[in-house]
Amino acid sequence: MFTEFFELFLNLKVIKTTCMKKKIAGIFVAAILLTSFVTGFSQEAKKLYDPSLDGMKQLKEAIASAKTTGKHLFIQYGGNWCPWCIKFAGFCKDDPDISKLISDNYIWVKLNYSPENKNLPSNEYLGNPKRFGFPVLIIVDGKGKVLHIQDSSLLEEGQGYNKEKITGFLKNWTAAALIPDKPAETVKK
Repeated sequence: MFTEFFELFLNLKVIKTTCMKKKIAGIFVAAILLTSFVTGFSQEAKKLYDPSLDGMKQLKEAIASAKTTGKHLFIQYGGNWCPWCIKFAGFCKDDPDISKLISDNYIWVKLNYSPENKNLPSNEYLGNPKRFGFPVLIIVDGKGKVLHIQDSSLLEEGQGYNKEKITGFLKNWTAAALIPDKPAETVKK
C-alpha cells in the first residue's frame, strides 16, 4: 500500500522534473531506513525488561544471592516503553568502568513496569519508587532492606547520562561504602 502511494505520488503532474523525483525517492528511502532502525532499536529494547516475570520472585532470588555474595541489589525499575530506561542500561553496559563497578559490587535487577505487568507488590515493597518516574534506581541490601531510592533524572546530562554522577552514586552505595570506619582508639595517658 505504501509503495503504491509512493508511485502514485511520483506520477503526479506537480512533480515535473526527474531531479525532483530523485530527491523524493531519496527521502522515501531514508524514511524506510529510519523506520527500520527505530523498529530494530525497539525490538532490542524489548529484551531489557521481561514483563512476564513476577517482580517479587525476582527480588527474593536476588536478595538471597546478595546475602551469599555480600553485594547489594541495584534495581533498575522501568520498562521497554521507556527510552530513558534503555539509554541508562546502554550507558552503564557500554562504559567499562561503570560496568565493572556494577558487576563487582551489585546484583543488577531489571524490574519491569508496564501496562501488562506493573509489579505493584514489588513497588509497594520497595517504598513506591515509581513516584520518581522511570527509570528509578533502588539499592537493597542482602537482608532485603531498601537503602536508597534514586531519581535517575539527577544523573542525567543533556540527552544522556553523566558518568561522574553515576559513578559517584554507585560508589556511595556499595556494601563496603556503608561500613563505618572504626573510631580511633583513645590514647590512654
